[in-house]
Amino acid sequence: MPSVQLLNMKTQKLALLALLALIGCAKGENASTDQEINDSTTPLHLLQPDYKTPYGQLSPDSVKADIDRVFAYIDEVTPAKMTDGKVNQGTYRLTSYEWAVMYDALLDASKITGDKKYSDYVSDRIRFLASEAEKAGDVSEDGQLRQVKDPRTLDDAGAMAGAWMRAAMADSTLKIDPFIEQYWAVVEQTPVHLADGTIARNRPHYNAIWLDDMFMALPSMAVRSEYKGHPEQLDEAARIATGFFKRMWIPEKNIFRHGYLEHASHQPSMAWGRANGWAILTLCQLLDYLPENHPKRAEILDMYRKHAAGLAELQGIDGFWHQLLDRPETYEETSATAIFAYALAHGVNEGWLEATTYGPVAQLAWEAVSTKINPKGEVEGVCVGTGMGFDPAYYAYRPVSVKAAHGYGPTIWAGAEVYRMLKDNHPYVNDSAVHYYDVDPEATMPLFSLDKDGKAIEIRH
Repeated sequence: MPSVQLLNMKTQKLALLALLALIGCAKGENASTDQEINDSTTPLHLLQPDYKTPYGQLSPDSVKADIDRVFAYIDEVTPAKMTDGKVNQGTYRLTSYEWAVMYDALLDASKITGDKKYSDYVSDRIRFLASEAEKAGDVSEDGQLRQVKDPRTLDDAGAMAGAWMRAAMADSTLKIDPFIEQYWAVVEQTPVHLADGTIARNRPHYNAIWLDDMFMALPSMAVRSEYKGHPEQLDEAARIATGFFKRMWIPEKNIFRHGYLEHASHQPSMAWGRANGWAILTLCQLLDYLPENHPKRAEILDMYRKHAAGLAELQGIDGFWHQLLDRPETYEETSATAIFAYALAHGVNEGWLEATTYGPVAQLAWEAVSTKINPKGEVEGVCVGTGMGFDPAYYAYRPVSVKAAHGYGPTIWAGAEVYRMLKDNHPYVNDSAVHYYDVDPEATMPLFSLDKDGKAIEIRH
């Protein structure tokens, strides 16, 4: 990257001090370096704001370092070993849907960065689980092996089916198809479906629709279409998605509600952040698999773009999104912010979104997430598991915990996609603001215009 892109807050301050010193010298040997900073003596527009979140030039290396810090932590606290005849009860469960997100994130991080240790983790943990499940008899006392050998719910099986299929396609040495088929049978057979196929649950009310279930089922159906060569699974996933759109979308806000009751005359509209994250993550994964000529692709791409626009409008000034997206009095929540950083950066990278508009939004979101990665590699500010509520207090007062697994996969996934965005685009700081350019302007100054070819021209006053 050009040298101007390496300027950070400290060097900008030094540049301003040097400029003031030159001004002082120009006024004579007795000029004071304590001269008042005003509109006549100083380019005030170059004064450095006091940002709460890092702002300015972001390097791929710094993003990779953050990913590695999180990875080192989860690698240490989730060992692949048995203790007292059970899967070791590490800090996070290797068989949870949250860890299926981790497996997906690490597979993509390995592909994007070229760092094999991420995909090695996936193969190592999945091979271990499959091997121990194959040897095990009664698993009723081992919750993790039970989820592998006898999955029962969509939460047990949906995201994990997709992750294990992706792992098997990435590593041919993994002989895990029997377990994949067990997971898949649960995805096919256990969910409650409404008449049009939309997935529902019978809690907390009969025929209640959870936005989360878009992610629990539809991405694994898309992966299945490639894993087994069954394009009808992709067709069905796209069809079910439209049932969610019809019920869960809040058109005046361009975001989704978390819960819906099929027979209610008035629907609750609690726009929970992480559920919206699962929704846009599902849209990303469907678009990754849908061919350009698929009859449902245009509708899903349009929904993705509307959701991205709605989210961009609701991003907070420090880069985060709030626990309830449209309630800025609720707390800033890390897992949702990480998922949105991923989804927007992925859209930029795939050409679904314009880098000029959404690159800065995704970058600011990542900068926010990075402030929540503590020195140990733990991810702070993550809402714990959350059910469905119909009032704002329920969501606003949900606890946060570094032990909530929901933040780790999204953080690594976001980092990997932002790393790719920085590598594949042309971000510069121009007049103190982050801008993304379609053509590399090759700027060497902090403030510039562009010529007709997109190259930087110095502005002279």
